[in-house]
Amino acid sequence: MNSVVVMITISLRYRQKPHHHQNHTMGSLLPPLVVPASATHTHTVVFLHGRGDSAPKFSSSLRYSTDSSNRTLDQIFPSFRWVFPHAPMTSNEAFPLNRINQWFDIWNVQNFAEREELQAVGLRESVQRIRDILADEAALLEGHWDRIVLAGISQGAATSVHTLLNLDILGPINGEAQKRRLGAFLGFSCRMPFPGRSLAATRQVLNLEGSPSDASILENTPVLLEHCVNDHVVLIENGRALRETLRGFGAQVTWKEYPDGEHWFNSPTGIDDAVEFLKHVLELPDVA
Repeated sequence: MNSVVVMITISLRYRQKPHHHQNHTMGSLLPPLVVPASATHTHTVVFLHGRGDSAPKFSSSLRYSTDSSNRTLDQIFPSFRWVFPHAPMTSNEAFPLNRINQWFDIWNVQNFAEREELQAVGLRESVQRIRDILADEAALLEGHWDRIVLAGISQGAATSVHTLLNLDILGPINGEAQKRRLGAFLGFSCRMPFPGRSLAATRQVLNLEGSPSDASILENTPVLLEHCVNDHVVLIENGRALRETLRGFGAQVTWKEYPDGEHWFNSPTGIDDAVEFLKHVLELPDVA
């Protein structure tokens, strides 16, 4: 099947998911792009794209990163529902005439620490929005938060990290207490905005209502971080620093680094590793 046919086929499966949690500061937000499960729905992946990208472009590009058997992620996991939120298009403080899809603003992409405080406003709004999306998806799974995978690449991964740090899960499933966790967290080409702080101080940067007072969700959620050594956008040192930060907060982090792949997924090895990780932590049957 040629690439044109593939793109048309996949576009027919997209659904725009109604989303009622609209933040007026961020303006009118597009609802997440949804690729429904092709089999009985068992799990959901909420996957955030990078800065300057969009949900349609990212979800299409993701299909070119395949495993060693040339399978796409939705082919490997047919019971998964894929939810791709859109980052809002906002002005860039450093270049006011430049509007860009971004989860939060950055003053200097070559020095993330410069005027770091600018990142907090958009990050706060984006984290709140992603928490709302996760809650909507958990409701579709009858409250089974442990069947939700939160994933992101680049700035989407950085936003997802702060979402995980500020996520609380309350309430039983069918009257029974549940272990407070997500199914998994996947971060690709990822860094930690506002590094070098304690967990409490990191949460205080965003100062969101409804954030947990403990670290149990972070401790219970399996984390996979993948990074390519030749990534010149988010340097491998940033990824390694994130790894150590999350481990210091109590997370169980699986770290994978690859010699090539640049600021993207390593394929096929990195995709193979992500598939094996999900199969293990979600206790899925072996994928043929």
